[in-house]
Amino acid sequence: MSQHQELSYASGAAERPLLGHTIGTDLARTIERFGDREALVEAATGRRWTYAELGRAVDEVALGLLAKGVGKGDRVGIWAPNCAEWVLVQYATAEIGAILVNVNPAYRVHELAYVLQQAGITVLVSATHHRTSDYRRMVEEVRPECPELREVVYIDDPTWGALLTAGASVPHTRLAECAGTVSADDPVNIQYTSGTTGFPKGATLSHHNILNNGYGVGETLAYTEQDRVCLPVPFYHCFGMVMGNLGITSHGACIVIPAPAFDPAATLRAVQDERCTSLYGVPTMFIAELDHPDFAGYDLSSLRTGIMAGSPCPEEVMKRVVAEMHMAEVSICYGMTETSPVSTQTRRDDDLEHRTATVGRVLPHIEVKVVDPASGVTVPRGTPGELCTRGYSVMLGYWEEPERTAEVIDPARWMHTGDLAVMNDDGYVRIAGRIKDMIIRGGENVYPREIEELLYSHPKIADVQVVGVPDEKYGEEIAACVILRNPEDPLTRDELADYCRTRLAHYKVPRYLEVLDAFPMTVSGKVRKVELRERLAGQLGVSAL
Repeated sequence: MSQHQELSYASGAAERPLLGHTIGTDLARTIERFGDREALVEAATGRRWTYAELGRAVDEVALGLLAKGVGKGDRVGIWAPNCAEWVLVQYATAEIGAILVNVNPAYRVHELAYVLQQAGITVLVSATHHRTSDYRRMVEEVRPECPELREVVYIDDPTWGALLTAGASVPHTRLAECAGTVSADDPVNIQYTSGTTGFPKGATLSHHNILNNGYGVGETLAYTEQDRVCLPVPFYHCFGMVMGNLGITSHGACIVIPAPAFDPAATLRAVQDERCTSLYGVPTMFIAELDHPDFAGYDLSSLRTGIMAGSPCPEEVMKRVVAEMHMAEVSICYGMTETSPVSTQTRRDDDLEHRTATVGRVLPHIEVKVVDPASGVTVPRGTPGELCTRGYSVMLGYWEEPERTAEVIDPARWMHTGDLAVMNDDGYVRIAGRIKDMIIRGGENVYPREIEELLYSHPKIADVQVVGVPDEKYGEEIAACVILRNPEDPLTRDELADYCRTRLAHYKVPRYLEVLDAFPMTVSGKVRKVELRERLAGQLGVSAL
């Protein structure tokens, strides 16, 4: 390699210093500056809080938790869809030095039991139900296996009121005493990352990790107290509670909760009625909003920005979001739970190509590099490899799993993401997929993203996922799973192949076409490619890789 070839390394230059205080201190500072401004709106119920009211409501919950015996470092679980109480519990646990454990709303009994046991949750704040899940029944089923679980508080029954009543007997001075014992480097949150094999791992994040990441993302979006941010993304995930809640409150802006779970009409209505300036979502959410039959009837003219993250954004979708949703400054973010979450982000003035072909450039105070997965050596710019990131945002580790932590954080504190990436000459990063999603067909490396991008431009295709399926001759073959714009207008495999042949190398042309009504999704809105692969392998009569 020539010594003059620039390496795939970049560090984020910073004009502003990192915040050195806790989440509780940060909220108190915002309340001091913007006490009369609106802080939180729950669109479904019409409930509203100013920052001063939010501060009092958070204190009430914090005192209630103290009354229940919650102390510094104790784990408090939250198992609920998006609601105002979720936000109150998030800030109340941070205020008293407890650790909030986010429990995925889609969990079934065995997953719930695992998280309660693994994190040692002593108090669980839960909804009574969500969609078809009877949370109360599931909690009662697992309680005998979870001896550390002392108390369950249900948001929508009298136990919530009882929590607040219990807190009324605790002197308010206890909160200041607690605040004096909490360090910015203390753990404040555990988020379980869905393992495709085995049980999920609990990424443990500090005040410093997530407060600075939320603040940094908000700075990049140029948030001020004038902004109103619509959050249809789940709070149990970093997208909602860090890039959302913490990014918003650290700037004195307003959190708008459109509905307990994603609903395109409720989201569009909330943007219109609350005059939101910013909207978050994964690409599939934006697609659902744009394709809603009443889309044209909503007034979205208040929007200027927002975040699209979770998976790569198709160019056609981005064009429509900018043109039809007025989100000229929409930003793409890339990250993972283990890095609090955002490492790279597009800037407000980036052109369409940078917003669709890349995931932006490194954020201030963070480093990224692309390495050869086998040797660990940093590769030249323009060369694919594994993306690694380092800085304030890297998690403390997986909760009580040092061996699994050591598998992803190396001795120099680089987090190995497992993502295939290319760093362009200008420092912008392109994600080519997961290392394990890469298809190796007849010795050729095929990146599903490239084929997906092409198929998004096909007039009959609304959404697409490309996966590899086992093949005796080539090792793997390419399958395109598509959702059609109009089910009455079918698409044949030959039609698809003809479309690809003139635009892609022959070995990248999908051999299989699967037309679906919907993709299997995680609750955070990511497509479960593993499930698609397994399903197709089963249909084709080959064993999944």
